[in-house]
Amino acid sequence: MSENDYRLETRCLSSLVKVFADSELDEPAYHQASALRNETFAFQIAYKSDRVMKGIRVHIQSELSEMISVRQAGLVPSELPVHGDHDGVILRQTPGLFPDPLYPVREGAGVTAYPGQWRAIWITVEMSGQVRPGIKEITVSLESESGGKLGEERFLLEVIPALLPEQRLIHTEWFHADCLASYYRVEIFGEEHWRLIDAFVQNAASHGINMMLTPLFTPPLDTAVGGERPTVQLVDVEKDGPHYRFGFDRLKRWTELCNGRGIKYFEFSHLYTQWGAKRAPKIMAEGDGGLQQIFGWDTDAAGEEYRLFLAQFLPELVAFIEKNDLSGRCFFHLSDEPGLDHLEAYRSASLFVKPLLGGMPVIDAISDYSFYEQGLIDQPVCASNHLEGFFDHSVQNLWTYYCCVQYKEVANRFFAFPSFRNRIVGMQLYKFDIKGFLHWGYNFWYSQYSLRQLNPYQTTDADAAFPSGDAFLVYPGERGPVESIRLEVFCEALQDLRALELLESLIGRSRVLELLEGDLEEPLTFRTYPRESGWLLEKRMEINRLVKEHLMK
Repeated sequence: MSENDYRLETRCLSSLVKVFADSELDEPAYHQASALRNETFAFQIAYKSDRVMKGIRVHIQSELSEMISVRQAGLVPSELPVHGDHDGVILRQTPGLFPDPLYPVREGAGVTAYPGQWRAIWITVEMSGQVRPGIKEITVSLESESGGKLGEERFLLEVIPALLPEQRLIHTEWFHADCLASYYRVEIFGEEHWRLIDAFVQNAASHGINMMLTPLFTPPLDTAVGGERPTVQLVDVEKDGPHYRFGFDRLKRWTELCNGRGIKYFEFSHLYTQWGAKRAPKIMAEGDGGLQQIFGWDTDAAGEEYRLFLAQFLPELVAFIEKNDLSGRCFFHLSDEPGLDHLEAYRSASLFVKPLLGGMPVIDAISDYSFYEQGLIDQPVCASNHLEGFFDHSVQNLWTYYCCVQYKEVANRFFAFPSFRNRIVGMQLYKFDIKGFLHWGYNFWYSQYSLRQLNPYQTTDADAAFPSGDAFLVYPGERGPVESIRLEVFCEALQDLRALELLESLIGRSRVLELLEGDLEEPLTFRTYPRESGWLLEKRMEINRLVKEHLMK
């Protein structure tokens, strides 16, 4: 059969479309947009053939070609796409293959078309700030191995003569160093582990993650009671009777690595166990019997022995912070997601620890205002479906988070959710002047409660625990991270936030809020927002247009 007999249908799409292999594509074509000079912009080319076609080459022609990368949107399975009582604002609830990982197109290999299946190529334009303003044409040609043209799409990107301001939002996606060591089978804090940490930290920072979970001791997160995660302890401890000595060499290497990759803030791993602050994290120490565990599930968090340890450790950590120019950049955790039934245990921990921190803030994921009202926490990180209680009390410098529980009404990033439900959060963060955003899963590749290691290409729901997309944003590649559609779209949300902040500096906050909500039937909230991609895309174009008009006056 000659190449002339091949049929390849193509369509240009926005980054907010999820292209499924087993359904027809009813999304409208998308051929033009705008972006600021230092922005990362993405669009897709969907394609479908009537037969298997291998080795399809993707050829880019544009004056921006050196800034353009091409990736293949891959498919991964989901057995738990969403909880059964979802709110209906989903793409599908049936198990199957979902588009998510973005695989680099290997040089010389090309991409493959499958008969009757829509697949997508992800085109990223990463501008450095040196791009000349104006309309740039990007031509994407799909060619056979022998060079015959199979399809072509043209995209017009207007580069606006302005720069996004530096990100002000503090953003953390919890970094699980133990998952890296487990998946890649490397020695914890051996040189290959450090290389992997560097690669994944660099990726996080390039996507607007500017705070890093730092494992002083093995984080007591998502760990079964009585169980343990691999030891990832940055602080050396030496025990001599009731006295302790501490070594900070690995912690210093960690902070210097993060500094070098653009990380601005550090959140230290939790000093007490999750869901209650009743026990101590796993802590290893050198003593008469060699290296052994000295604290853990059998340790009473309020007991004299652990308090004696903290009373010696925390002042030395504060001194390390001050000596290494980290002051004003560090945050502490006590216990993750305490409830009202944990209030007294949390109070005990807070009253003991806070005087030892030299005024540095405590942040924790909470949903009940009582913890903040009673002064037990400096920086509440409230679940996005419980923010109203904090808004009602005019809490300043509020942070928010979502996880597997926030699957009704509010934004989230599950496979089964349309991408507009991921990206809308940028405009919500802007309207409510949210100072920080936290999520627990940058690369959690274990089952729930860390009972076993998982392959995230095969199991995407943490063993039927969380809807696919909750536990991680990146996949393990051969030498470093493979990014996801969800990671890229959330980064677009952060760029929306920065663009709104830029526009505010030009026309004032009240006019920006009028722009955001002027065409809405009800005000934008964390629960109410347009349920469509088109509104987001048009709104961002309007923001860019107003920036350009103001600068040209």
